[in-house]
Amino acid sequence: MLLFKKRFLEAIRRGQKTQTIRLWKRRFMRAGQRSYIPGVGHIRILSIDEVRLEDLTDADAVPDGFATAEELRAEIAQLYGNPLPPDYHAYRITFQLEPKHPPEEAPS
Repeated sequence: MLLFKKRFLEAIRRGQKTQTIRLWKRRFMRAGQRSYIPGVGHIRILSIDEVRLEDLTDADAVPDGFATAEELRAEIAQLYGNPLPPDYHAYRITFQLEPKHPPEEAPS
């Protein structure tokens, strides 16, 4: 399960936010895995790559819901503390929302 602040949920539903940066001691997810976002639904993990926060560009920030890399780094610092925990690694997780399937009709 991936948790997000409420302000990001609508952007995820619309397909505008398609990635997140997470700090973990070790990788907890893998590409191809199905996960769940409360308030949104199921997603499919497309890729997980270890990244260096200082190497993120403005182009990297946009699919995460931020205009600039500096805004993204500031949000990460707010969430994880400043300075960031030294034994954690940053991972870029890209995902797509899975379509909702209508309930199957009972056979007649």
